[in-house]
Amino acid sequence: MPLMRIQLDSDKGTARRVLQLHLAGKIHYESRDAARDEVWRRGRTPAAEPVFVGVTNGEPVRLVYDVQVCLDITG
Repeated sequence: MPLMRIQLDSDKGTARRVLQLHLAGKIHYESRDAARDEVWRRGRTPAAEPVFVGVTNGEPVRLVYDVQVCLDITG
């Protein structure tokens, strides 16, 4: 399955909280759902739950997710 990388704008506090949850083996549901919604907005169908990859170092801070997407097969 192909992957789509999604970057979500965030603030430093939220990014820190999402990273801490990830390191503790937990999920930040709000950002995961936002990543899934972004895949739909871009016209793709998510094939699996978004996977948290990390945060960017730039400004603004962004949360990074990889999402498996379905191939568009037309016959």
